[in-house]
Amino acid sequence: MKLVYNTSRDAYGIEDVRHTMTVGELVAHLQDYDPDTPVYLSFDNGYTYGGLDERSFEELWDDESDEEDC
Repeated sequence: MKLVYNTSRDAYGIEDVRHTMTVGELVAHLQDYDPDTPVYLSFDNGYTYGGLDERSFEELWDDESDEEDC
């Protein structure tokens, strides 16, 4: 089995995205899959694909107070 996440372009800026999952919601959704299931990203209705790795993640901070809370 392969797990494919069909992505979409919803906005030009993060602040304009109406809804996105939280880390907790994502973890809860993925917990029933076998941990060895590969995850792929699907773009343009399956015209192109990509993968995920730890370098794919980037932390963005709204202001300095967010950094201090961590």
